[in-house]
Amino acid sequence: MRSVLLRTADHSVSALTDAVVSPVDGTHVMKCVTEFPRLGAALLWAASRDEPMVVEHLVNVGRRNAIERTAHFFMELAERLSLVGQATETEFGCPLSQFVIADALGLTAIHVNRVLRQLRDRKLPTVRKGRVHIHDLSELRKVSEFQRGYLNSRD
Repeated sequence: MRSVLLRTADHSVSALTDAVVSPVDGTHVMKCVTEFPRLGAALLWAASRDEPMVVEHLVNVGRRNAIERTAHFFMELAERLSLVGQATETEFGCPLSQFVIADALGLTAIHVNRVLRQLRDRKLPTVRKGRVHIHDLSELRKVSEFQRGYLNSRD
C-alpha cells in the first residue's frame, strides 16, 4: 500500500515457496478505491493489521531472549495459519529452514539450532520434516508471552 500512495517502496518481498504473483498498477488500485469505498475500507483495515505485527516483532528483537523470541515466532505462525484454516492447536506446516527462521528472528542459524533443541527438550514444539508439532500449547504460550489479540480482532 505504501508504494501505491507514495510511489515508492522501502522494502522488497521474496517468496520462500512457490507463489503466483500478478502485478497491479497503483492507479488501478486508486480507481477501485474511489469507485468502491468498501474495498478502500477493507484495504485500510488490512494495512492497519500490519502495524501491530511490526510492533510485536520489534518487541521480539528488542526485549525477548532467544527462547522467548522463537517460541513467540511459532505461536504467531500457529495463530496466523489457524485463522486461515491451515493449522490445528497441535500442528502446522512450516517449510522454513533454520537460516530463514534465524533471519526473521535476528539470530544466527547456529543459535536457532540450539534454541530449537532446548524447546524440543522442554517438550514444547518440535520441528521436523517441514512441520511444527506443539506438545504443550499452554506452556509454549506462557514461555512466549503470546497474546493473540494483535492478530485476531475476535479477542
